[in-house]
Amino acid sequence: MVSFKKLIIACDGESASGKSTAAKLVSKKYKLLLINSGLLYRYCSKLIIQNKPKKFIPYLKKTFKTVSYNKIAKQKLHSEEISNHVSGLAKNKQVREIVNQFQMKIIKRHNKICVEGRDIASKILAKKPKYDLAFYFKCSPEIAAKRRWLELEKSVSLREVKKSLNMRTKLDKYRKNSPLIKVKGAILIRTNKLTKKQVLMKMSKHINKLKIGKNFES
Repeated sequence: MVSFKKLIIACDGESASGKSTAAKLVSKKYKLLLINSGLLYRYCSKLIIQNKPKKFIPYLKKTFKTVSYNKIAKQKLHSEEISNHVSGLAKNKQVREIVNQFQMKIIKRHNKICVEGRDIASKILAKKPKYDLAFYFKCSPEIAAKRRWLELEKSVSLREVKKSLNMRTKLDKYRKNSPLIKVKGAILIRTNKLTKKQVLMKMSKHINKLKIGKNFES
């Protein structure tokens, strides 16, 4: 298998588009540190919902100074309550700054990393460091809704999940701060038309083309 000294991958996409699964698969194959930015925003929402701080910005700033990514990644953050809350919270410029600063501290310490979210190629990895390859994930609304519905263990109706996902995607694409976009040159992955194995094969095909010069170890 191709081995890299440096490899920075950006994965962006809509809610329940399969980007998290794809990012996990490619990170495991190429031994990359995986950062899921969506979990960071969901963690913010969980903190606010549970603790109800009077001033949530200072509260989040203080919390993110001491918390580790591993601790956040182990939390249960995919409830419908958090999903509905985070769609509005993610529009907040100050919240985005807190999350971005937290991410950048981790990113700058690693040469081999995969970051997934909604503004990774357009904002987080747009420069210093810039991604080596960007992927953009899409999925049909029906398949995306069913995936999230099963993820929620059918605790809410499929119709409600589909409505929530549609609302989140609209908010992500049309928000003022760091909207969800497909950057020029990003490789489109339509997960409703591919199996997990096919998604990984397609991503690997493009990643392996990067084996040029000093970036490649034989």
